[in-house]
Parts: sequence; structure tokens; C-alpha cells
Amino acid sequence: MSMRPHNAAQVKMTSERMYQIIRYPVVTEKSTLGSQYGQVTFVVDLYATKPEIKVAVETLFDRKVRAVNTLRQKGKVKRFRGRLGRRSDFKKAVVTFEDGGDIDVSQGV
Repeated sequence: MSMRPHNAAQVKMTSERMYQIIRYPVVTEKSTLGSQYGQVTFVVDLYATKPEIKVAVETLFDRKVRAVNTLRQKGKVKRFRGRLGRRSDFKKAVVTFEDGGDIDVSQGV
């Protein structure tokens, strides 16, 4: 049996760790469409768990979170002046709020 906390009530972390988990909001056409459903998309730490993301967003934005959905995006292989390069892998979190409201991601934390 694993010793990991399974819900957000058991997660303890410092405010420094919270700022490390939530990197920046994703501002694309698709992510802004989620705002009508009370969703905000963030790029988060690659190794952050859903309970950690939930606690970080609830603490930093002072809003109640209903659900956290995550996805890991593999970095693409790109060419620059004929040389191969690779973009970094990253993780996105789609956070759904309880009251269906939205937060203003343009102002920062």
C-alpha cells in the first residue's frame, strides 16, 4: 500500500512549493473557451500531483476547486537552421471551480 496522501486535505506544503507547482496560465483559444464552464488551464510542475495542484490553486486564488484534470504533453522535435532540437515536456492542469466562476489570469498571483 502506498504512503501517498490520496486527498487534498492530507497534503501539506509551503507557499514556495505552491508557486513552484503553478507555473503560468495557458491563454489559447481552446483554454479560454473553458472559462464559460468555470475552468482555467495552467502549466504546472511535471511531477505535481492532482491533490497538490488542488491545494495550490485553492490557497493562491482563494477559490474552491471541484476537479483537476491533468495531461502530460511530450516535447516536439523541431529543426532550427538544419539542426535537430527538442522542446521540453510539460504538464497542463485544467482546474474546474465549484461555483462555476472564473479568475482573472491576466493579473497574476
